[in-house]
Formats: sequence, structure tokens, C-alpha cells
Amino acid sequence: MEDGGSVSNVELCNLAYAGRLEELRECLAADRNLATRADQDNRTALHWACSAGHADIVDFLLSLGVPVNDKDDGGWSPLHIAASAGRDTIVKALIRKGAQVNAVNQNGCTPLHYAASKNKHEIALMLLEKGADPDAKDHLKSTPLHRAAAKGNLKMVQILLKHKASPNIQDSEGNTALHLACDEERVDEAKLLVSHGASISIENKEEKTPLQVAKGGLGSVLRRLVEG
Repeated sequence: MEDGGSVSNVELCNLAYAGRLEELRECLAADRNLATRADQDNRTALHWACSAGHADIVDFLLSLGVPVNDKDDGGWSPLHIAASAGRDTIVKALIRKGAQVNAVNQNGCTPLHYAASKNKHEIALMLLEKGADPDAKDHLKSTPLHRAAAKGNLKMVQILLKHKASPNIQDSEGNTALHLACDEERVDEAKLLVSHGASISIENKEEKTPLQVAKGGLGSVLRRLVEG
């Protein structure tokens, strides 16, 4: 999109997305109410600045006291957007201003779901340290641990388990994080889950245990781990 382009029917939102701080300041000097105006997607300038990663504009908007927890049409808060896009500095600023770490969007996802699936370690730690629920379930009953295990994000699996994520929660298909790790041949993740109490005998809706979905020699490796 050229120079940030036109993403919104509210000019201030376009300036925020394009990173044009001085023009944005001038706009707001003329009409302070624009700071909280929502566009066609129910997004404010803060949403767009988070999306594009313009920390200076985020800081300026937050200094004006704009609402930090407004949601767009999809239920995404600025924190959802910043976490998903991997904007560490912005996540920190939003949390400092009271962003709700357990806010859910229309898919039932919290910011931690996106940090986990996109392997954003620092953001996950910030969220967890501020009380993000490691066992939050989205509309498919999937937790951040399910996402990290399926994607093979080993360090993320470690972070979540360290913050007391439950390894045996089942998603809407009856799969635990271990089922997903085994199905994707995530050997290290599977071993880590088992060492933290993940059961090798829970059945999913297809009546298969993690051992039965494991490929290659992974099943025997896990069995040996459990049998000690």
C-alpha cells in the first residue's frame, strides 16, 4: 500500500496507519474529537497505529487518554492487533495504560492466542505476567498451548507450561496439545508436554490417543518417557 495508503474512511486513521505524526497532531489540534472516531471497520486511529507498528503515534494517542479497550467489528482490541503483529513496545505501552489482557474477539481469542501461534515470546511473557489466562479457550476450545504445540513453537510451549498452562485440556475435536504435537511430528514439544504431565492415553473424538496419532518412532519414545 503506497505510503500507508487509504485504509480507512476516517482521515486520522489513515494518518495513524501511515505514521504521519505531525499531520496527525495538526488534525487533532483542529478537532480533538477525531482521536476517538471509529471508521467503517469500527477501528480507531489507535487500532491502525498498532497495526502498522507506529509506537510514537500510539504513545501520542495514549497521552491524550484515548480508550485503550475499544473493539473493532471483529472484536479485536488494539492489544489483540499489537500482539498478533509482534509489536513488543506497543504491547508494553497498551498494558501500562490498562489494556485488558484477557479480552476476547469474535473467535474467542485472547491476545495470548496470537502471541502463542506467532511465537512472540516477549509479548507472551508480558501478557502472562499481567494475568493473561494460559488456559483461555477460543471458539474451537483451543488454548494458546494447543497453538504453540501444533506450530512447533518449543520455547512458547516452555513459557506457557512454566506459567501453569494445563497440558490435558481438549479442544472441540477432543485433541490435547499432545495430540497436535504428535500429529505434526513435533518431537521436542511432545517430549516436553509429557514431562509436564500430558497424558498419552486421552482419546480424541476419533477415539485415538496421542500415541495412536504419533508418526514414526515418536510413540515409542513417549511411552518410554512415561514408563520411566
